[in-house]
Amino acid sequence: MKASNAPWGYLIVWEFQVRLGSEMQFEKVYGPKGTWAEFFKQAEGYLGTELNRDWKKPGRYLTLDFWQSQDMYERFRDQHRSEYKALDTRCQQMTESEVEIGGFARIEP
Repeated sequence: MKASNAPWGYLIVWEFQVRLGSEMQFEKVYGPKGTWAEFFKQAEGYLGTELNRDWKKPGRYLTLDFWQSQDMYERFRDQHRSEYKALDTRCQQMTESEVEIGGFARIEP
């Protein structure tokens, strides 16, 4: 669930196939209170992360990262590019694949 009640305007969705036996570690690192969420918390505009596990395909997960805007996300990623890359590299051992499904803008009613 999102960490903030502020309305989100931008959503990043990632799909991961986690290596057999790494599921618990992955969930700790990528969950709403995990390493990635803690890293993003320093950013203006970060609202929270959700981690979702596929019930039919073992090891398949989706992360949903909620931001106030695309600009805030991109600004943070640009300003912290080296830390982002280092954290991503450390986490690669847990996954067989990592695919950015996409960035989505919220459609207001």
